[in-house]
Amino acid sequence: MEQTTRTLVQCDFDGTVTDRDVGLLLLDAFVEGDWRGLWRQYHEGKITVGHFNTETFAMMKADKKTMLEHIEGKLEIRSGFYEMVDYCRGRGFRFVIVSNGFDFYVEKILEDIGMGDIELFCAKSHFGPDGGMVQYIGPDGKPLDSDFKQTYVRLFLADGYRIIYVGNGDSDFPAAKQCHHIFATGTLLARCEKEGVACMPFTDFSEVVRGMESL
Repeated sequence: MEQTTRTLVQCDFDGTVTDRDVGLLLLDAFVEGDWRGLWRQYHEGKITVGHFNTETFAMMKADKKTMLEHIEGKLEIRSGFYEMVDYCRGRGFRFVIVSNGFDFYVEKILEDIGMGDIELFCAKSHFGPDGGMVQYIGPDGKPLDSDFKQTYVRLFLADGYRIIYVGNGDSDFPAAKQCHHIFATGTLLARCEKEGVACMPFTDFSEVVRGMESL
């Protein structure tokens, strides 16, 4: 890849930067109600991610402090993450995380590992006495109910970036397939292979770095 190319790396968070989905970990621990029924509806395409998160987050009765304490020691950062971020900065690549996850835990995890300055776009959360509220905000400042990751891909493409996408889940596929290059693991890798979409598999971020060097 030419040094002069304006390049942006759009990276997922839950299950990509982390070794497990933090949002699902919190749902398992704190939701009072049948969130798995909603999860099935979301994966079957019957409800949007915005609807799923609004409904399930409202079921969470724990406060932010309790939830952040719950995830301590229960997750790890995928190997090579620091190396990849440093590589992107050294090459002048814009590195952003675009996640369906919630700001309160994504921001805390990034701050804890010394990466609190990473550009981040994710769901905005609010805690109240009767439960939580969550909302996705698009680049235009207006609420979004769906297509959060795709919306930012379209924005970055319109800004003239060559986009490298890094992700692990089904929810990454609609955004990833619009990008110039894809690094995939987990169900994103399986979906790309099933749909015949070119991608590079990875298990840790050092493989992503080596792959970017070959582009």
